[in-house]
Amino acid sequence: MADILIAPFQYSFMINAFLIAAIISIPTALLSCFLVLKGWSLMGDAISHAVLPGIIISYLLHIPLLIGAFCSGMVCAIASGFLSENSRVKQDTAMGIVFSGMFGFGIVLYTKISTEVHLDHILFGNILGISVQDLIISFLISSLVTILATTKRRDLLLHTFDPIQARSVGIPVRLMHYGFLAMVSITIVATLSAVGIILSIGLLIAPGAIAFLSTNRFDQMLFIATIISLLSSFLGIYISFYIDSAPAPTIILLMSACFILVLIGTNRKVKKH
Repeated sequence: MADILIAPFQYSFMINAFLIAAIISIPTALLSCFLVLKGWSLMGDAISHAVLPGIIISYLLHIPLLIGAFCSGMVCAIASGFLSENSRVKQDTAMGIVFSGMFGFGIVLYTKISTEVHLDHILFGNILGISVQDLIISFLISSLVTILATTKRRDLLLHTFDPIQARSVGIPVRLMHYGFLAMVSITIVATLSAVGIILSIGLLIAPGAIAFLSTNRFDQMLFIATIISLLSSFLGIYISFYIDSAPAPTIILLMSACFILVLIGTNRKVKKH
């Protein structure tokens, strides 16, 4: 029985999968809290889809794919902000136009070139094929984002709820705005190799949404989101080994199930009161 339970830990590719999941779970969980509170879940979705043309162009230019992905994500964030500030369309509309346009552009580029990079790995990740280089890059990015998100959490929180007050107390609001979007962009870059473009948005929304339903205190929200993200990622990979499913979708499925359970639990508490 014990041999069956520890079977996943006897393979190096499974160990790497557990490691990359733990690495990316922390920054995505922290950022998800801000995205949920700000109502910017669509922004994470937009950036995650918009990195595709950057990946394709990087491949054509023979430069690291992560560089193109980050640049593409920042173009999406800046373009969305510019459209919402300089036109009558609302921000969610601007984001929808930008990310769908860039994603479509990326698909067109992909179909016109001959590449060894499989589209499924770009869209859905390849967590069981993680290399040591992927681990190192993701660790460095995740460490940077985690440090910035925790040390600047108060400033980010004030900027999230009251940008005018944040400006009045001397916080550089514009720098904070685009700095936060840059953190989202590079975090998505860190998750690409593991869960891909499409599923990364689940990691950037679900933990924060679950934590938001669970507590009214922000520091507790950050802690709960991180624990939920870590546990779901570990269990998702562990369970996928036995049911022979893809790890990344299993992780997102567990997070969705957790959200539903927490939602039902909080609704029952509200009805009792």
